[in-house]
Amino acid sequence: MKTSVLNKDDIKKIIPHRDPMLLIDSVAELEPGKRITAKFYVDPARDIFTGHFPDNPVLPGIYIVEMMAQAADIMMLSTAKYRGKTPYFLGIDKVRFKSKILPGAQITIHAVIQSEVEAKDIITCEAEVYNGAEQACTGIVTLAMR
Repeated sequence: MKTSVLNKDDIKKIIPHRDPMLLIDSVAELEPGKRITAKFYVDPARDIFTGHFPDNPVLPGIYIVEMMAQAADIMMLSTAKYRGKTPYFLGIDKVRFKSKILPGAQITIHAVIQSEVEAKDIITCEAEVYNGAEQACTGIVTLAMR
């Protein structure tokens, strides 16, 4: 297994996302096209918390799903075949939110490739999100590389 450590600047060279929608801070492990372990710090100063919810801030579920997709994006865009492409969401399936993610949390995202339709550049990945040691979310993301 090829292991890499990527920081935010490295990640910006791989995926097109930028703040405030860049939701991966670092990559702890990467096997391009196969698996990834990524990290994200949920900064309490993020603007989203002023409205979600003012007296009880919780990270929106769509941000958690986007973290799963961005981890999968990095995993696939790190391959020679997909380098420089733009990843697009085609679908999300079997997403289950198991616990809240609060401001200040350190998140770990694991993703592995489930299938690839090479003729159409469509990838399906299984992903898990952990808040510390607690599993916060699981799901399947399908992406098109264009």
